[in-house]
Amino acid sequence: QVQLVESGGGLVQAGGSLRLSCAASGSIFSRNAMAWYRQTPGKQRELVASISSCGSTNYAESVKGRFTISRDNAKNTVYLQIHSLKPEDTAVYYCYASSAVGRYWGQGTQVTVSS
Repeated sequence: QVQLVESGGGLVQAGGSLRLSCAASGSIFSRNAMAWYRQTPGKQRELVASISSCGSTNYAESVKGRFTISRDNAKNTVYLQIHSLKPEDTAVYYCYASSAVGRYWGQGTQVTVSS
């Protein structure tokens, strides 16, 4: 069983920055592929960024150059650094883990960007 706890969301003005954190427990974190998704009401959850166990990253086109995913295996934590926030980035952001024993979601953290 893997537990994921997100933090760092909040209300920010357009152009601002945030850093989301996701603390993981219950598995060998360094072996997990991790990702951040986001979802707005009435829309499907979409992949924002992912990072493999060896550190390879991928990003949605809409966030390239503004979002950076990283991981600290010593702290069992994955981060999402967000710069130049836009109102369309407003969403609930979810942490996701893919491990050898299953796939897991965090509870989500709200990011609201005011114009």
